[in-house]
Order: sequence, then structure tokens, then C-alpha cells
Amino acid sequence: MFKRGTYEFNKEPNFNFQLNRTVMWGYGDAEEIKKVSQSIVTSDDWVKTLRDLASKAEKEGRTEAQIGYLRMAEFFMYEDHPDKLKVYHEAKDLFYQFNENKIKENGIISTKVPYNNGYLPVMSCKAKGKYQGTILLHGGNDSYIEEFFTGLLYFQEKGFDVYLFEGPGQGGVLREQNMKFDYAWEKPVKAILDYFNLNNIIIIGTSLGGYLAPRAAAFEKRIKKVICWSIFPDFFDVVLYDIPKPLKSMVNLFFKLKIETILNPIYRKLMEKDELLKWGILHGMYAYGAKDPMGYAKILRQFTLKGIEDKITQDIFILAGKEDHFINPNLFHELYDLLLPNAKSLAYQLYTNKDDAGSHCNVGNMKLTLDTMISWILLMNSKDEENHQKSS
Repeated sequence: MFKRGTYEFNKEPNFNFQLNRTVMWGYGDAEEIKKVSQSIVTSDDWVKTLRDLASKAEKEGRTEAQIGYLRMAEFFMYEDHPDKLKVYHEAKDLFYQFNENKIKENGIISTKVPYNNGYLPVMSCKAKGKYQGTILLHGGNDSYIEEFFTGLLYFQEKGFDVYLFEGPGQGGVLREQNMKFDYAWEKPVKAILDYFNLNNIIIIGTSLGGYLAPRAAAFEKRIKKVICWSIFPDFFDVVLYDIPKPLKSMVNLFFKLKIETILNPIYRKLMEKDELLKWGILHGMYAYGAKDPMGYAKILRQFTLKGIEDKITQDIFILAGKEDHFINPNLFHELYDLLLPNAKSLAYQLYTNKDDAGSHCNVGNMKLTLDTMISWILLMNSKDEENHQKSS
């Protein structure tokens, strides 16, 4: 069901990570990616290379790989790319055609939960075997619901009811409905819990979900356990962590003086030289509804757990990778110190590349990560049962 591995495909950290993601979560072929990966220098190179791989997979009848290549080709198509929606829909339609029998066999139901003037797509299924709990699963800054389909099946097999969803700013909610990210993640979560009448929930948030999930838990007490599949105490701190201190001080000063837009020309110049920065800002402006880089940065300042940490009182588990190129693992200390005083319990797991799980969201070893989550949930269930017996 799961692949395992960590590959050095490309010297640019984000391209390298996304190519690993294409193999591990997108069913791409590592050997054929190796042959072309070094030719990727720009976002345009990426799009052409991944579309070529998708065409090759289609000719060879490898539909699963074709889906992954198309999905990741669209990843670096910016908002103004003429084929962005076309490629997104092509990958999405192929996914549901390819998995039609698997969806039926496992009793997976697709639901459109009304939200604002649109809807939130939800895939749900009932547990197989002994029931162990109900999981609400979602992605982060750039995820799609289909990306976690294998994880949904795995949790189902291990005894969990699962509700997998896309919220504002993600997948089709963004692309098809133009619904931008909202820092108040408790709002889409509440809509889903209300619609399905769910209680006693385990919420799992991936990447930016490391902020979104505990944010929802702060205001939604039907959530009893929180798994942060990444370290995300404050989005703005994550973005600024690795930049030189003088630049960081300058950025903070300009925001304090409310003249942050003066930085726009500087960031646009930097984007010409740094593909990771270019992708981060252009995708961010699209997904968060910002007109310029500093408008995006201003929105990011709302995505923080600081100031609401006293409201996060559930059992919390944080997973991270030591080689994460997006999020410096040293931010763990900030998140841990923030959550520790009020959490019912707090646990942490940091994986390395020795486990093929050192990357962002442990992308090289999904099975190990999911098994770790399940072990923690079962341990917490056991403790809950012990406490219940003592109190009765």
C-alpha cells in the first residue's frame, strides 16, 4: 500500500521534496524521475517535465502514475497559467475513475457539506473490525483531498471511522469555488461536525494543519485528541525563521510602522532568484487572497497559536522531520513551550532520514508515520479507559 524511500533528485530543496512527494504520495516512478530530474531548474521546466511524464505514463497504461504526474504538474502552475484548471480536473477525474471499485468496495461516501456559499468535499468511511475512534483528517497549505486517500483506507483498516476533507484554500475548494484560506479553522470543522453529528473526535492536520488542527481544537471541544503532523506555532515565524536577522528585524519594523508594502519590490526581486520563495509567495497570494507579497505576509500574521494557547486543552501529539526544508525543527521548542502548560498531555516524535521520514510531513515513510499516530491514539484510549474506571 505504501512506498518507502528518500531520494536526491534535484539540488533545489523544494523541487527535490516535491519530486519525492510525487513518488511517495503520487505513485510516480523513481527511476524515470531520476532520468529527468536534473533538467528542472525553473517552475516552467517543472511543468513541462511532469506533463511529459504524464503523457509517457498514459501511453504505457500506467494510470496511477499519470494521475500523480498531472497533479504535480499543476502544483507549479501559478494562478494565471492557462491550463491550471484543465490539468487539475484531468487529474481529479482520472483519480475517481481509477479508484471507482476501491471506493465502492470500502464503502467510501463522498459528501458535499454546505459551507458559506459553497461546500466542503468530504470522503468518509466506517471502521473495519474493532472500532478505535473517529478521525477528522485534513491537509495544509497546498494539499488535495485525494492525496490522503491511501491514509484514509489505512485508518479504516485499523478500526477508525474517517472523515477526510478539504477546507477553504485547499484543493477544489480553492480552484473550483475560489474560497480562500481562513485562519479560523474551527469554522469549517464545526460545519463538518454538525453535519455528521460527530463527537469525541481525533483531528489530524498535515503541514499547515499543524496550526489549523490545534486552532480548531481551541474553539471546538468535540475534538478530544489533536495530532499535529508538522510544527506550526506561527506561520509568520516559520517564514522568517531562516532569513538573516537584519532582514527579519527590518521586516518586523516595517510591519510595526505599517509601511510593509515598501518591501514588495525587494521580495519580487528575490523571487526571480529563488524558486522556493517564488512558489511560496505566488501560491500564497492565490490561496490566501492577497494582492502582493506583503499583503500575503500580513494575512499570515493571523495564522498563529499565540494568544489562544490557553484554550488548547486536549491530548496533543506532534510529529516532525529533522530534515524539513520548509519548517526548521528548532521551532518545536517554541510550539512545545506554548502548548505544554494547558494541554491535557503532550507528546512529540522527531524522525530522521535514517527512517526515510526526515522530510516535511515524513513524506518518505508514510506507513511508519501513520502507525506511530495509531499507537499514540491507542495509548491515549487506554489511559482514558483507566481514568474512567478509577472515577467510577
